[in-house]
Amino acid sequence: MKSASEALIAKHQSLTHSEMMKVSSHVQRNKGEWIINTLMLEGYDIAFKYKRKKRYKSLQGQRVNLTYYPATENVAGLLIEVMNVVRIKVS
Repeated sequence: MKSASEALIAKHQSLTHSEMMKVSSHVQRNKGEWIINTLMLEGYDIAFKYKRKKRYKSLQGQRVNLTYYPATENVAGLLIEVMNVVRIKVS
């Protein structure tokens, strides 16, 4: 029997699943009716982003399992690589 993350990855080839990743920074900010969450992980220089309707407890220092895909974002005229998180779960 496949787990939820394995089923997602089988359906969408561009997804990546990582386990036991340590969160070094977690920032939440309002954008319209959404709360944009940005995670920085130990050993990575790329931001991992996801959005929720409500604020979430801080994940700083926690270990998480992530399913994500690469994307680019235009910030002040510069293209920045980010990872869009599809699924996140505290390990």
